[in-house]
Amino acid sequence: MTRQAIDEQTAGVAPLHLRLPATSANLGPGFDTLAIALNFYLEIHAREADAFSINASGRNPEVCGSLERNLLLDVYRKTLAAHQREATPLALDVANGIPLGMGCGSSAAVRLAGVALAAHFGQLGWDREGILDEATKLEGHPDNVVACSMGGFVAGCWDGIKLRAVSFPVPTAWQALVVLPEKPLATVASRAMLPPTYNRADVVANLQRVAVLTAAFATGRGEYIAEAMRDRMHQPYRSKFCPLLPRLLPLSGSDNILGVALSGAGPAVLLLVQSSDAIESIEARIRQVVSELGPIEILRCEIENQPAKMLSDALPLP
Repeated sequence: MTRQAIDEQTAGVAPLHLRLPATSANLGPGFDTLAIALNFYLEIHAREADAFSINASGRNPEVCGSLERNLLLDVYRKTLAAHQREATPLALDVANGIPLGMGCGSSAAVRLAGVALAAHFGQLGWDREGILDEATKLEGHPDNVVACSMGGFVAGCWDGIKLRAVSFPVPTAWQALVVLPEKPLATVASRAMLPPTYNRADVVANLQRVAVLTAAFATGRGEYIAEAMRDRMHQPYRSKFCPLLPRLLPLSGSDNILGVALSGAGPAVLLLVQSSDAIESIEARIRQVVSELGPIEILRCEIENQPAKMLSDALPLP
């Protein structure tokens, strides 16, 4: 152990290292219920300091590095205040790989990080389950935050009091492409597009597909994914403001593309791919069908089957 590490240990609470994956929620019909974790990350190194500071790199450093209106610091402070603890100032190194406002779980990762920082530096005595419970309360729904914490494919339900969630690994051959438009879309604005009620036929159709989709992920039955990712409860209403979706949905089930869905609340679109063999040709097709919609970015991803890393002095949090 270096002299610096020894000095940090003796000065107070040990530093905390976090690596939290991006997530793609809903997966079509699993509104506020299903999600997968993806292998691009929000990484944070935090240590006690005399004053708050943030050294930000990666995507959107001007947002991640601001000390004002910063969601990470806001969650950290409010979580400690809610449990009658003072907020110890922190020096934060933040490397952000998750696009903001694109439907890739950036807010869930930040809320989970803020709660984890509060639990650690406030010595609240929470294990991973306690941190996840608190983060779910802040998110208001379980899908993104559970996938961010647990990894893999997740199904979760939350009644406002108790979180119940299951995670299992996705076949390692399956890949993902996330297609990002130039401009983000706020989740609040995206939710405002949804109707207050649904008819029975649409609800039943989604319930059927959620069941089959979960089973298909669990058993590796890729041939069922295209149909099982069809949705009638949120994507038809969001398509107007997420123009990539109607252009890319017809690709579902063709040429190694297992399924296509809006990523979370959008505007990004997730394509689940059979294997990496056809990635380049699929990317070419994507660019062809959306060429009239302006600049896009395509992220090549693997499914992150491992849970989020929360390390203190190289020891995992319980």
